[in-house]
Amino acid sequence: MSQYSVAIVGTGPDPSNPTVEGFAMGYRHAEAYGNDDDCRLVACADVVRENAEAFAEAFDLVDDAVVEEYEAMLDAVEPDVVSVCVPPAIHEPIVVGCARSGVVSAIHCEKPIAHTWASAQRMVGTCWRRGVQLTFNRQRRFARPFTEAKRLLDDGEIGALRRVEIGWGDFYDTGAHTVDLAGMFNDDRPAEWVIAQLDYREEDRRFGAHQENQMWAQWEYGNGVHGLLSTGEGASMVDAALLLRGSDGEIRINEFGAESTLELRREGTSEAVDVGGEHIHGTPHDDDRFGSRLQDRSVASVVD
Repeated sequence: MSQYSVAIVGTGPDPSNPTVEGFAMGYRHAEAYGNDDDCRLVACADVVRENAEAFAEAFDLVDDAVVEEYEAMLDAVEPDVVSVCVPPAIHEPIVVGCARSGVVSAIHCEKPIAHTWASAQRMVGTCWRRGVQLTFNRQRRFARPFTEAKRLLDDGEIGALRRVEIGWGDFYDTGAHTVDLAGMFNDDRPAEWVIAQLDYREEDRRFGAHQENQMWAQWEYGNGVHGLLSTGEGASMVDAALLLRGSDGEIRINEFGAESTLELRREGTSEAVDVGGEHIHGTPHDDDRFGSRLQDRSVASVVD
């Protein structure tokens, strides 16, 4: 099989200095593509020329493959795959533009999907009508702390699942992962109802989008399992990043830096569960193979 040609939109600044303005996720995408024999990185675009040039130097791209406007990049190299790594508020025009170009077969977009529900719907609708595959980063469900937690749950180690509690991070950014994980633990059943409220007493922007100061939410899935989320100043209500409460015990997925990332608690005992050195954000050394390993695991989960 021939290689897929790949282009990155939104390289970001220096990846060694991540801030709430940007984590330079384009570098992480490029590293994963570089570790995949089926892919070949051919171009990049960033509205800040110096960012694109630094990225090109890091990944040995030729000068002609470095542009500021993504439209020019599509015309120049006609990539098979595009990774969109810009702030969420401008995901829509780029995703829609790539889908309508007629040259792109697949788009992989950073999370959150968009800054509004309507924008997300337009992105998905355009790609569906154009026959373009659109995917988003939900890769954490393939990391060892979460796959091992699901294995313990499925093996009946805590009995029947009663509630999934989330006390990790925020909702508008990290929630893209945590709510997805909550659904995974309950076999991706849809919620029947949701009650939620948030507070925005002080302006807080992350990657160009507004971020709640504090939020509380409760929901129920169709099988009677409940979900609970508490962020910001109320996050301590849940004494773990993710907590699975069952009829016979609980599974704790702890924040980065805890003595053990994954714990099984039942009948007054606590047992640390081996997750191969991985934590909720990656590996101890954050090597450039971690994203590739998650990619390989995700493919293996859906391809025989």
